[in-house]
Amino acid sequence: MNWIIWLIIACEIGFWVFILLGLSFRYLLKKEKLGFIFLALTPVVDLILIIAATFDLYSGTPATKAHALAAIYIGISVGFGKSMIRWADEHFQYYITKTGPKPVKLYGLQFAKQNLKSWGRHLLSYLIGASLIGFISYLINDYERTKALIQVLGIWSLVLIIDLLISLSYFVFPRQPGKPTI
Repeated sequence: MNWIIWLIIACEIGFWVFILLGLSFRYLLKKEKLGFIFLALTPVVDLILIIAATFDLYSGTPATKAHALAAIYIGISVGFGKSMIRWADEHFQYYITKTGPKPVKLYGLQFAKQNLKSWGRHLLSYLIGASLIGFISYLINDYERTKALIQVLGIWSLVLIIDLLISLSYFVFPRQPGKPTI
C-alpha cells in the first residue's frame, strides 16, 4: 500500500487524538490553556500531510489516487474541521462530562437548512482540494504524471453533485422524527 495512504490514516488518527486530548484537558482536567493548545494543533496534521505529499510528488513520484486523497483530506479537514470540533465538543460535554445540554436532533425545514449548510462546507472542501490538485498539476506540468489526480477530481465532482441533490431532497421530503435519513 502506498505510504501516503498510511500517512493519511495516521493524520486522521492524529486529528482525533488532538481533539480528544484537547477536550479531556479542557473539561476533565480543567486545564483550558493546555486543552486549547491540543485543539490548535489539529491544523499541524494537515500541514504535515501536504508537505509530505508535495515533496513526494516534487521528487518525481507519479501522482496516484492516494495523492489525490491527501488533497481531498486536507480540503475536508479545512472545510469541516471547525464543525467537527464543535460536534465533538458538544457530544463530549453531554456524554462524558455530563455538563452540557443534550445534542439537538433536527427535523423538517431546520434539518434541510442544516444539511444544505453542510453541503456548503462540502463545496468549500471541494474548492480547496481541487485548488490543491490544480496547483500540484501545474507544478508538475506533466499530464501523464498527474492524470490520477484529475481522475479522482472528476469522481469527487460527481459526489459533490449527488450530495447537493440529497441536500435539496430534504426540502421536498423533510426528515421526520423516528425515520432514518439517506
